[in-house]
Amino acid sequence: MADRRSHIHLKNICVFAGSSPGARPEYLAAARELGRALAERRIGVVYGGGCVGLMGALADAVLAANGDITGVIPESLVAREVAHHGLSTLHVVTSMHERKALMADLSDGFVALPGGWGTLEEFFEVLTWAQLGLHTKPCGLLNVGGYFDGLLAFLDHAVAERFVRTENGALVRVATSVDGLIDQFDHYQAPPPTGKWIDRAST
Repeated sequence: MADRRSHIHLKNICVFAGSSPGARPEYLAAARELGRALAERRIGVVYGGGCVGLMGALADAVLAANGDITGVIPESLVAREVAHHGLSTLHVVTSMHERKALMADLSDGFVALPGGWGTLEEFFEVLTWAQLGLHTKPCGLLNVGGYFDGLLAFLDHAVAERFVRTENGALVRVATSVDGLIDQFDHYQAPPPTGKWIDRAST
């Protein structure tokens, strides 16, 4: 088994992002900046395949910077005409479960931009997989304009209430700038696996 603490090679980063542009222009600006920065670093982007909201802004920025971007979208959303048809690669799958599994397989790290239920669900699923040791890839939040402040406060609360281990809370990488988050990913070392909350000796 590979050393969990070895540096990760970032060939592709998966970005979870809202299908809405949000209420503030900073959100669209951050999506474009992230797409441009990844393309300039020759890091491929994997995302949900949409042409709307922050997803569309991210994709357009990657393409404008001559980067590589792969979309993964279920047939049901293609039928609603939200698929981006100008991507480097577009995978059309049969279900949301297949979509998330393929996005994870194609990626060496995961970034969440501001978004709604789907963005949060996708991010927390890969974060849970990291906690379980199913992968050793970095998981980060780009905290644009304080969007994730409330969520981060809740995560601190979950750690304080002992529903999340301190070391598992630290699995969430956070930055307010694109370069800051990518730099964290470049130097990421997965922590050693943790044990269970309660073992037989303590019962």
